[in-house]
Amino acid sequence: MSTAKKFAGQTAIYGLSTMVSRMIAFALTPFYARVLPVGGNGIFTAMYGYASIVNAILAFGMETTFFRYLNKRSDNKQLVYNNAFGAVIAISVVFLLFSLLFLDDIINFLQAGQVKDHADYSFYVKCFLFILISDAFCVIPFAKIRADGRPIRYGMIKCLNILLVLVLNVFTLFVIPYIIKHHLPGEQWFASWYRPKWVGYVFLSNTIASILTIFLLLPEILKLRLKFNGAMFKEMFVYSWPVLVANISFIINESIDKAMLKQMLPANINDHEVGVYGMCAKIALFLSIFVQAFRLGAEPFFFSHAKNKNSGDTYARIMNYFVIAVAIICVALIANIDILAHLIVGKHTAKNAYWAGIGVVPPLLFGYLSLGIYMNLSIWYKLSDQTKYGLYISGIGAVLTIVLNYIFIPQYSYMASAWISLVAYASMMVMSYIWGQKNYPIPYNLKKNLAYIITSVILVYLSFSVFKRNIFIGNALLILFAGAALFMERKELKAIFSK
Repeated sequence: MSTAKKFAGQTAIYGLSTMVSRMIAFALTPFYARVLPVGGNGIFTAMYGYASIVNAILAFGMETTFFRYLNKRSDNKQLVYNNAFGAVIAISVVFLLFSLLFLDDIINFLQAGQVKDHADYSFYVKCFLFILISDAFCVIPFAKIRADGRPIRYGMIKCLNILLVLVLNVFTLFVIPYIIKHHLPGEQWFASWYRPKWVGYVFLSNTIASILTIFLLLPEILKLRLKFNGAMFKEMFVYSWPVLVANISFIINESIDKAMLKQMLPANINDHEVGVYGMCAKIALFLSIFVQAFRLGAEPFFFSHAKNKNSGDTYARIMNYFVIAVAIICVALIANIDILAHLIVGKHTAKNAYWAGIGVVPPLLFGYLSLGIYMNLSIWYKLSDQTKYGLYISGIGAVLTIVLNYIFIPQYSYMASAWISLVAYASMMVMSYIWGQKNYPIPYNLKKNLAYIITSVILVYLSFSVFKRNIFIGNALLILFAGAALFMERKELKAIFSK
């Protein structure tokens, strides 16, 4: 039970730090909803959708490869670090050179027909180029911190990054307008250049925060040595490129719908629709936090314990409690969805366009649930060095996402995107389980896990559709579900806590 306790402890720290950083980011969401126009939020959402795809390309799957080769080449960890970090730096430099060469073409594409905003989009793209290169530069140093078992340092850097973003956003979008409006000292200077409700200040804030992150990671960055091993790098490349394609496919599943909404809907409504979708999707943030915390703790843990005799039983036990946790969180979020929506997008009024999109939350939540289970399941092809299966699974998911969005977006807009996200992640989850049990069997309790998932689906449907988001009935269903889960798991929980 000690390995499970260690995993739980590290995941708890990652979870706390992730929750703190996400909660700080969450504080920005209602701020954006009230300060920026809906179209501005649409630009913000679409740009970060594109950026997430490029991030996966620049990282080149080297984060997972780094963890795997630390386990395989434990006698030469410095060389593994050099190879992984050097690969990401080289790819980032090539990307930057090509981006600068085709800068105008990139700007024209991102504008999607809105020619009047060329100067603004030029600024946005330049900010994002810096952010993307900075993020790529930090991938392997962050992975080293996780591999060294220092979740507190990892969390502190992440929290400081998002805290600076918060401070700069509040200053540029609230404090400066307040100074101008009330004629406070500095009013004339600020008024001479300030643009009210401009989304460019959000991008500038993220650029400055990226500089801070690089500075904080200097102790890890300076450990890079210009000593590489061609044979090892070739092995790492063979391992990582299927991971790269799988990661790109995963990001496509996560983000391409925003980009497709931007490109496929008419220019007079595309930013508005993307803004509504992106803002309502924030309600699913809390489940996303849990899934992210699990991934941060699980990946290095699973690799480091792969050689243990009872590793399969440990993985299965972790899956059981992961499923229970995410199922309860889904029911809890839907039970209190009106409160969360009020906090994020404001009061439910005829003028508040965001409330029209609240129906995207249930399918997005169960999409995250499926994604979290898939992340848990995916350890089989990473441990068995069969990363090609990750490519197949994520590739099929990406094709489903692109084809179905292409077919249904023109008629159903962002509601289609929300349901297609669920279809893609659920398909990936099922494929990973079937192939995993054939190639690297792990004794998951399928019946129990399915029972919790199906029960949560039924309760969410009752709470959201049948009882029309009634907070009292929704929370009553939540209490019954959580109580029943606690009763069913009482023997296992007693055994865990007794040790």
